[in-house]
Amino acid sequence: MTPRARERPRGRTRRTAASLVAFACVLAAAVALAAGPPAAAAGGAAAAEYRSFYGTSARLVVWIVAELHLMFGAFVLGVPIFASIVEVIGWRGGDPRYDRLAHEFTGLLAAAFSTTAAFGGLLVFALIGLYPRFMTFLTSVFHETYYVYALLFFAEGFTLYLYYYGWDRMRGRLKGLHVALGILLNVWGTVLMLIANAWVAYMMAPTGIDRKTLEFVGTTWQAVANPLWIPLAIHRVLGNVAFGGFIVGAYAAVRFLGARTEAARAHYDWMGYVGNFVGLGALIPLPFAGYYLGREIYSTSAVMGNNMMGGAFSWTFILQAVLIGILFIGGNYYLWIGMGRIEGAERYRPWVKYINLVLLLSFAVWLTPRNVPLTGEEQTALGGQFHPLLKYLGLMSAKNAAVNFIILSTFFSFLLYRRGNKGRPRPFAAHGRVGLLVLTAGAAVAISILLWYARALLTLDPKTLDLTAAQAGYFKPPAYLLLGQAVMVLVTATLALRDRGTLAQALFFASTTLASVFVLGVYGFVVMERANPFLRNVAVAQWLMVMVCLLWNTVLDVLVFRGAETAGGIRWGRMPARSQYTLILLCVTIVMLMGLMGFIRSGLREDWHVYGVLQDTSPWAWTPTTAYMTRVVGAIVLGFLGLVAFVFWLAGLGEKKDHGGAPA
Repeated sequence: MTPRARERPRGRTRRTAASLVAFACVLAAAVALAAGPPAAAAGGAAAAEYRSFYGTSARLVVWIVAELHLMFGAFVLGVPIFASIVEVIGWRGGDPRYDRLAHEFTGLLAAAFSTTAAFGGLLVFALIGLYPRFMTFLTSVFHETYYVYALLFFAEGFTLYLYYYGWDRMRGRLKGLHVALGILLNVWGTVLMLIANAWVAYMMAPTGIDRKTLEFVGTTWQAVANPLWIPLAIHRVLGNVAFGGFIVGAYAAVRFLGARTEAARAHYDWMGYVGNFVGLGALIPLPFAGYYLGREIYSTSAVMGNNMMGGAFSWTFILQAVLIGILFIGGNYYLWIGMGRIEGAERYRPWVKYINLVLLLSFAVWLTPRNVPLTGEEQTALGGQFHPLLKYLGLMSAKNAAVNFIILSTFFSFLLYRRGNKGRPRPFAAHGRVGLLVLTAGAAVAISILLWYARALLTLDPKTLDLTAAQAGYFKPPAYLLLGQAVMVLVTATLALRDRGTLAQALFFASTTLASVFVLGVYGFVVMERANPFLRNVAVAQWLMVMVCLLWNTVLDVLVFRGAETAGGIRWGRMPARSQYTLILLCVTIVMLMGLMGFIRSGLREDWHVYGVLQDTSPWAWTPTTAYMTRVVGAIVLGFLGLVAFVFWLAGLGEKKDHGGAPA
């Protein structure tokens, strides 16, 4: 046996032992949760409602531990999704380099899994010890889910290690079984997230409560299926995938900067590109998932909604806008640098400055607050309490238009990157029946989505929005624009059949930008003034147009450039150092964003453990200031990045140093 062959099993044994310790922590936590906090002593003394952490703030301790657990959990949930997809691509395409990349992704996951479990167990022990009254209430509502959660955690752990350590053995005829294990791993992780989300969402939107006694009288399912359960789950799944993608990109960037061979640089360059692509892909729909969650929060409690967007937490959304702007601009910047490694992509470089201008202007609109007060002299000169420009740019209609423009511009950047080394496209007839079937299916899906919502708007009862019959006339313009986009799908499909696919893409991009950004962006101000509740429907119409544009243009791009002439190759590894620092910046930014949004979601309850039901009467029930939040979240970010760097360093000990490069 070679020295390396003897070394690797010991590394695996150490990681497995650490995982077993973490499993024991979670099992003990589950038992403690099921048993609940200890009853009062026999002498009749009342049980403690709160305890301090060695004389310090219990809330601060729970905040830090919960956020670290959430961040590691986001990575553990997000990475298996695209690792499994990459493995399937390599399996079906017969390219072993995809398989190696998926295996490396999963290696990072295996190293982080035990850390996630350990923080989860620590969080449960901290909550039981520091907040016994709250945990007694939560256990009385959700105790049946605790056992399921613990069993699913074991199922996920065993599936993960069977998936990772059985990679080499399950080849050939057993590869299909291995792919199925990867899918099963994602199923376990998603169900675990749904259960945990039910606990968190219930704290904001409790159900099954007797409003007179404030006691829980419902069923476990009623508590799980609370109004915020699914909106929060959608938002978290997308956020976790983006989080995992950008962290993998940063890992690849660090390895790229330290690589000493061309093959290693090529491998980690490709890995960083995949991470950035996954992160951006999940980031694109994330603002709309956040809008959906925010709308449901407002529907659940107008007080929480007003505090979120116009009260104590409004300035945290300015910080959120800055961080999201960095993610979009940084992701685009990485793509633009990446065009330098593609022979023939230089012909698209003139477009970069226009895309950059659109991103910066849209970002400025998205960042603009509405409630910046003016001095007395400025109010007299401008004739109002707020600046007239901020009065309009700070409204949701302008911000909806801006975020749609950012998303369309980002997708346009990726299409330019994708066709960088493509020459003359093949005639559509060369794709045969398969091409025609794909085009027809894509058009059918796009048209169905547009017609579905157009019909929903035309048949919408104004009474459901507290509007009059006369105000129903404001429902028609967005519906007609949706119908117009459905017609444009047919027009562009016809152009693609006649070998004018690039023209079809440009035409559909232009029509979507005109309808979603400029027409409905301006029309939103009219709706806000005359039929304000309908603005949410306008935002949905804008989002559907943009998503259909992304879907339909992807179908066209795949068909137009499938098998096209190649203008040059992709020189993986030929990237300047600044591109890798950009990937690291994206990682730091997404970690800060997750810490910020975790604070907002939890802080909206203010001095309530369970909103409107169980009040927080501890000494730490005050709402943190933005400055205090920034210090705490900043410390959590530094701690998480340090821990994840250490975990990845451990994962890299004893790994094979040879790399197969990247796809041509």
